[in-house]
Amino acid sequence: MRLLQKKSECPTQGFLVVILIVAMFFFTSSVSASEAGSGFTEVKRFKAAEANQGIAVDEKYFYAIDNAKIGKYDKNTGVQAAKWERSTEYPAIHFDGGVVVDGKLYIPHSNYPESPMTSSIEIFDTATLKPVATHSFGIMLGSLTWIDRHDGAWWAVFANYSRVFGTNREPYGNSYWTVFVKMDDNWQVQQRWIFPEDMIQRSEPMSISGGSWGPDGLLYVSGHDHPEVYALKIPKMGSVLERVKTLPVNIAGQGIAWDRSTSNTLYGIVRKTKEVIVSQLR
Repeated sequence: MRLLQKKSECPTQGFLVVILIVAMFFFTSSVSASEAGSGFTEVKRFKAAEANQGIAVDEKYFYAIDNAKIGKYDKNTGVQAAKWERSTEYPAIHFDGGVVVDGKLYIPHSNYPESPMTSSIEIFDTATLKPVATHSFGIMLGSLTWIDRHDGAWWAVFANYSRVFGTNREPYGNSYWTVFVKMDDNWQVQQRWIFPEDMIQRSEPMSISGGSWGPDGLLYVSGHDHPEVYALKIPKMGSVLERVKTLPVNIAGQGIAWDRSTSNTLYGIVRKTKEVIVSQLR
């Protein structure tokens, strides 16, 4: 009787095991398919002579940013609407990625690659593309590369570099000292974080060149050269940002900017060809 009972139980147990394996297979396949389906699709590409350091965007225009030049372009046609460049009155040295907030274009500015590192925020009226305000950080945490507005605060990166410039004998701060900060409305630092080690390794000898908070609440950042962005979030504990995913995109590092007047649209640049790339997040 025991033997017969075991025989009658075995087929049922085996059937349950098969069902469990099949269910796990379909679950794993659906997760893989979901991950495989995520990423960016290029939808537009524009020529812009100033597309060398960063990019900013608002409802009607994008702003291509060079070291000491800004080009304002129509988002639909790519036709230049205005431009600005340094002068003796406004002796810009090194601009990076920007952001448009309430009709003002905020651009990080530094004395890169001079030492000691100094940084400032230069503010322009988007209607006229004229400077209207400035805030100097002086010597601080590194070289300011990008800034964004999110959740009632300012967020920025002060970059450091492992590269040795000119007659210097020491690295320009060392890439591992790059810091992500949260600031209040008076530009006072409230908190600081660093980036995952493997991200810094991939960006060496340069650093984190672009960043913008995404529509999904994640922080998207880019390095200096690679055609990819990293989605991050604030950690629940500690000082190292948590990487959620890495996504390929048709840019070459440098500044990035989410278009907040529409959905899931990211602007980036390819500095070698002086192009602005518009991509849609799947």
